[in-house]
Amino acid sequence: MLEQLYIENLAVIERADIGFGTAFHVFTGETGAGKSILIHGIQAVMGQRVSRDWVRTGCEKASVTALFTGLSEEVMQMLRDRDIACEEGQLTLSREIRADGGSVGRINGRPASVSALREIGMLLISIHGQHDNQVLLAPENHLRVLDAFGGDGSYLEAYQTAFRKLQATARELGKLKKEEQERRRRAALLRTQVQVIGDLAPKEGEEEALETALMQAENAERILSGLAGTASVLSGEESAADMLEAGIQSLREIEDVCPDTEELQERLRAAVIEVKDIAEELRSMAEDVNLDEGRAETLRARYHEIGAVKKQFLCDFDELLRMYAQAQAELETMQSESDRIRTLEETKAKLLAEVTEKANALSEYREETGRRFVERVTAELQFLDMPDVVLTVEQEKGKLTIQGRDSVTFLISANKGEQPKPISRIASGGELSRIMLALKSVIADRDSVPTLIFDEIDTGVSGRAAQKIGIKLRALSRGRQVLCVTHLSQIAVMADTHFMIEKHEEQGRTVTQVHLLDFDGRAEEIARIMGGEDPSELMKENAREELKRQQRDGAAAGEGSE
Repeated sequence: MLEQLYIENLAVIERADIGFGTAFHVFTGETGAGKSILIHGIQAVMGQRVSRDWVRTGCEKASVTALFTGLSEEVMQMLRDRDIACEEGQLTLSREIRADGGSVGRINGRPASVSALREIGMLLISIHGQHDNQVLLAPENHLRVLDAFGGDGSYLEAYQTAFRKLQATARELGKLKKEEQERRRRAALLRTQVQVIGDLAPKEGEEEALETALMQAENAERILSGLAGTASVLSGEESAADMLEAGIQSLREIEDVCPDTEELQERLRAAVIEVKDIAEELRSMAEDVNLDEGRAETLRARYHEIGAVKKQFLCDFDELLRMYAQAQAELETMQSESDRIRTLEETKAKLLAEVTEKANALSEYREETGRRFVERVTAELQFLDMPDVVLTVEQEKGKLTIQGRDSVTFLISANKGEQPKPISRIASGGELSRIMLALKSVIADRDSVPTLIFDEIDTGVSGRAAQKIGIKLRALSRGRQVLCVTHLSQIAVMADTHFMIEKHEEQGRTVTQVHLLDFDGRAEEIARIMGGEDPSELMKENAREELKRQQRDGAAAGEGSE
């Protein structure tokens, strides 16, 4: 719960240090005294939007610090997740608002983002005011209110899980189908590449080998003449081999007188062997030379065929081979994408059936929740002095959305004999306040937020209805901490703790102070609320008697401050 609030230089509040207890607290004061500034301060530490206009004139900054105790496990877990130490189960949120428009947040003294303040603040305090009444006027918010009342989020969670899967599948399917036309154009090109190049059936290194073979076929006679002539020179009549052997013979004739020629003879004999071997290879090559003109034509046709395909696809021979392999692989991928589309279409159909089934289950749950909601809220409204109220929940089914297929509108008739109509068309300000309080009352036990703040929930209400609102707020406070800004004595008199917000002038400046009132102070303030600025002694005595009566009633009911 909120244990202490410290405010400094926030608008007309120069300094305020407010301690809170459990149960029911009220804030009263003249119009314009600064009650709204107090709410702004609490909103600031909860991470809500702030304005540099909130900084007291002439000051560089405003600051608000709130101390919370009795933290829930959910809050403690959030602190652990953020690695924030929490000694003795105490939590401090603070917000510094600078005159230049900037702001700094802190959690237990550690710098924190506004979003972090907001996330943790939502677990600590719930503020309800005139804005909530406006929310109530918008039918699009009614479904959220009904679901909050129902309390069992498993139906909506199961539906949303299936719905998000359906959305993801539909997005992927849509993307693939959108790309399908481009894939068809691309596939046509790839199939042409595969067919043309496949018909050509090129082989690795074929073009280079073909160029060599064609060159040899076109010059076969020259090649044959050169090979045969060289072979004849080397080993024919009067050949090089014969000349080398003659030289060997001449050296042998002088070896007895010139023994150094033996090594030269060996070298010449080796040369004779090499020359004869070369001649043999040349003759063998000559035998392989094909003088058939038809072979040259065949090779030439193949070479031109390859050249034509290269020109068609504007690439060289090696790129042609790569293009064929890549086209085959890409076509296989496209086939798998087509298979993926068929699979996704089947999955989408199954998911749609599942989502529809869960949407129907959610709708049925909401119908049953609506009946319980009408029963509970009607009872609360009748207690809040609306005895003839008729509340209905109009539930219509439409297209599937993330919230299900239902649209919900609260219809109400405040007067006997009138047909229920949308709240926005018939409810007065006072009725809206009571409707909102009734909703908060029935929903209160569905959440674990320990502190509820009601900012002028009594707008447009007086007399017996105001008294009933006070009773209801006091009842709420027996399960959690309740803070209420009010203008009504009927509500103020029922509080366990009463603060007065007072505005006065000091040294030419407006200053707002917050006072904790004792019994006599409460009687004076309640008399002022009832009778104006100068209440009579009778008014004061009536106020004292009413305070005593409420204390007796509270004690008899087993209530009282903790």
